[in-house]
Amino acid sequence: MGEVIEGETKVTAVPSYPVLLFICCAVAGACYFGSFMRVPVIPLYASSFGADAFEVGAINAAFLLMAGIVSLPLGVLSDRLGRKLLIVTGLALAAGSSFLLSFSTTTVQLVAIHLLLGVSLGMFGPTMMSYVADITPATHLGRAYGWYTLALNSGMSVGPAMGGLVAERLGFRPVFVFSGAVILLVFGMTLFLLPRARHVLLHRHASRDTKALMKDLTKNIPLLSCWLVTLGSCFAMGMYTTFVPLFALEQGMNPGEIGLIFAIQALFNALSRVPFGRLTDRVARRSDLVIVGLLGVTGTIASFGIASRMFEFMLCAAGLGISIGIAYTAIGALIPELVGADSRGVAMGGYNSCIYLGMMLSSLGMGALVGALGYRACFFIAALTNLVTTGVFNLGMRRSGVVRA
Repeated sequence: MGEVIEGETKVTAVPSYPVLLFICCAVAGACYFGSFMRVPVIPLYASSFGADAFEVGAINAAFLLMAGIVSLPLGVLSDRLGRKLLIVTGLALAAGSSFLLSFSTTTVQLVAIHLLLGVSLGMFGPTMMSYVADITPATHLGRAYGWYTLALNSGMSVGPAMGGLVAERLGFRPVFVFSGAVILLVFGMTLFLLPRARHVLLHRHASRDTKALMKDLTKNIPLLSCWLVTLGSCFAMGMYTTFVPLFALEQGMNPGEIGLIFAIQALFNALSRVPFGRLTDRVARRSDLVIVGLLGVTGTIASFGIASRMFEFMLCAAGLGISIGIAYTAIGALIPELVGADSRGVAMGGYNSCIYLGMMLSSLGMGALVGALGYRACFFIAALTNLVTTGVFNLGMRRSGVVRA
């Protein structure tokens, strides 16, 4: 593959596109496996030394708030400084933060560590997505994101189950040590195997001034619609991620069963990515698939509010996984088409900011409401929020008339 710079081709010895995509998938899958071991354990670990629902929500909110704040500016930096630098730095911070969790003993310490975790994910997540877009032909964006998010969600599916199993057998702290060790191995693999993005870009374009670039993005109605619907759907997902462990515990389930619920959601999410990734490369409007998936999210989040048995939680988790797989494969392929190659980092940074801020608002806001209204009512509120933003997204995309050539 050659590097195209101002009409000249510079031959650089780099792996082929399939090999590059495989490396990206391996890095993401292993990273999210290590990271998501913590997800079902953190609320239970915090509860073990007296944290209530609001404090658990605040811990998760600290992580999500920081990730949401830094993702967009770090996206700008990845467009300017290069993808690999931010990817490996994010992995190093994530590994260190996981090790620190094993020494934490108070809610304040958990909040501080989660702020650092937020920075690490703000570096890694959007930058890796931009890297995949950089190396992928436009005709293959859907299937590339299908494979990439299959690997990512496979890590998410196995990670929580492993975390719950380790917590049940060895306790909470070994989960954090194991998580940090896995991410540290991923750091080494990425450092040595992943080429710098400037060597593998299919096409390079002159970078615009950051101020002009941001001004153009604020006028991009389809992109803003994608960001808005991501915010709303992740508000619903924040209710699932933060409070399903506590709600399921209230219904009599143990940490291993709670880990299995998370694993089922992520597994069905992963299994749906490749087929729907291929489909999103064929449909005229990727936004239609986004809407179908998010309507499914509305129904399944509301259904969690009436679940009371393990089988019902598993069924809701499977439906949520499929719905997210449909919606987010489509939106991940849609966003790079709506912006130029020189602004993919900031577009994906904004997208990831909306993911984290939506989940943060849910963790914090619903944490305050759970005590007053109960878990069931809060699941319905989260589902309604997602439904409203899906309607606004549909209106924005229809008015813009975005149709694939």
